[in-house]
Amino acid sequence: MLNLIGYAHPEYALSFREFGEPRKLPHCGGWILVRPIPDTPYKDAIGCYPLFACQDWTKLHEDLDKIGSDLISLSLVTDPFSGVAPAYLEGCSDIVRPFKTHYMVDLSYSLERFVNKAHQYKARRCLRRMDVEICLEPIQYLDEWMKLYNNLIKRHKIKGIQAFSPKSFELQLRLPGMIMIVGMEGGAVLGAHLIIVQDDTAYGHLAAFSPEGYKIKASYGIYWTALKYLGDHGIYLYDMGGGAGMTENAEDGLSKFKKGWSNDRRMTYFCGRIFDPERYEEMVKGKGITTTDYFPVYRVGEFG
Repeated sequence: MLNLIGYAHPEYALSFREFGEPRKLPHCGGWILVRPIPDTPYKDAIGCYPLFACQDWTKLHEDLDKIGSDLISLSLVTDPFSGVAPAYLEGCSDIVRPFKTHYMVDLSYSLERFVNKAHQYKARRCLRRMDVEICLEPIQYLDEWMKLYNNLIKRHKIKGIQAFSPKSFELQLRLPGMIMIVGMEGGAVLGAHLIIVQDDTAYGHLAAFSPEGYKIKASYGIYWTALKYLGDHGIYLYDMGGGAGMTENAEDGLSKFKKGWSNDRRMTYFCGRIFDPERYEEMVKGKGITTTDYFPVYRVGEFG
């Protein structure tokens, strides 16, 4: 059983209360967010962003067979560390498809052996100018983090659940297992990376930078320091996450950046379950949508 830390912690689900009502799945130990469907009296649910985590994946089907009495549908993205086979997911979902490749770092190897040489050069150059702090109580940087993340929101036009909120971050920065890698120059915070540590693995949660941080490529110094720290503290595998956007694109800038740090890959899967097929089809017809692979179809466009 996983420890109740990081993405599996109840407080992580509660940090999304502005976006949906957290509901625990009692058999597998995961959490979903129940949301009203706009312009209808109905509800559906999603897994917490960016990944659905639970304590026992072998019992997910028991929950999915019982939780849908008041829901139209459920969608979630699997944890790349789940170890669950696609065949199992297909047995308890109506839709299962590969979602994104996540770039992994096996920290049993020396970074110098596999990290892209250009990445290493940029990290060394950045670290000659920038100091990096490993912060085990990231709540103390809440105000600075909000400034950085607001810059990210404006830069990439982020909205919805991916934009989080000050209340959401206030809870997340207090989570057991959450650490922050902070880059600074002359006392000014240039960038920060949030990492969730769970047992001997870790997840890259979010990263954000100031305009000056982008200029000096602060991300390289921060990621190099983060990987060194994790490897020195018994973390054997680190999930850097996938590329940008809602679809797989190995050539986007974020994918190339993460690929340069990684020496392994794991796939995440998108899963969709329809609990009320009749009402689901009614809403799809009401939207007049005929060509999309988005699920649920009646929410197409919700992330812009």
